[in-house]
Amino acid sequence: MLYIGVDIGGMSVKAGVVDEEGKILFKDTAVTNAQTPAEEIAADIAALIRSVADRGGAPLSSVGGIGVGSPGSVNDAAGVIRYSCNINFRETPLAALLADKTGVSNVKISNDANCAALGETLFGAGRGAKNSVTVTLGTGVGTGIVVDGRLLTGNQSAGAEGGHVIIKAGGEKCGCGKRGCFEAYASATALMRQTARAAERHPESLLAKMAKENGIDGKTAFIAAKAGDKTAKRVVSDYIRYVGIGLVGFANVFYPEVFIIGGGIGKEGDALILPLKKFVAKNAYGAEFNPPIDVVAATLGNDAGIIGAAALAMQD
Repeated sequence: MLYIGVDIGGMSVKAGVVDEEGKILFKDTAVTNAQTPAEEIAADIAALIRSVADRGGAPLSSVGGIGVGSPGSVNDAAGVIRYSCNINFRETPLAALLADKTGVSNVKISNDANCAALGETLFGAGRGAKNSVTVTLGTGVGTGIVVDGRLLTGNQSAGAEGGHVIIKAGGEKCGCGKRGCFEAYASATALMRQTARAAERHPESLLAKMAKENGIDGKTAFIAAKAGDKTAKRVVSDYIRYVGIGLVGFANVFYPEVFIIGGGIGKEGDALILPLKKFVAKNAYGAEFNPPIDVVAATLGNDAGIIGAAALAMQD
């Protein structure tokens, strides 16, 4: 059986034909105007779905279903996007609109981060696991929780916002307006802020020299640390501790088989993954008696959203 996975972004929409093993057989992208009326956006998405289905050898009359990942607050069970800040979705019954415009009755929808987590768990870095927590370290911190092979999203799908768990009361201000959120310490944005502060305090450091010559991004501290700079090593060590504190909190609640680390910072490889694995093993409650928790880097990249969305449609 073949399925269609759709990954909605602020400026474009990606869709693909996906088989039951999570392999994308064909995919394409379409630009859409995010500020047009929601029904017009739905029509553009439906047109892309039809095009991908035809060109990918999966006529819509034969597909097992369509899965959709969208940014914003999504009520999965109702198939409604409550709100998306970058797209003109306001209480939009997108699942029903797409079902009407494509003729496919099995249309399921979830938050895009949740879809990526499901894709990575079932078909990517977490393949073989039934319980996982995916943490995306990007501009913010996104999380997706899979329990017994299914997404755990809370009451009317309003939960699983792990980036806004408080890890330091009264701490750094988060983009959400609260203080001390995991995101305020573990995002790439937070790492850049931590790097800038360290460079300012230690103008003699390689880190400061790199920052002055090339600017600062999420890689700066890791690059300088690999070159042996002590200031950068402290920045990286502190950052990994912040991420580890968040993971330990999730471990103590969900005790997953695996943490899957995605986003731009997740690409740092062993320099990030190995110390996180040690931190979780040392600090998770009962870790010396319980099964070990693995920590791995995400592997599906930009395809995670399409594959995970399709996986939504595969589930009863």
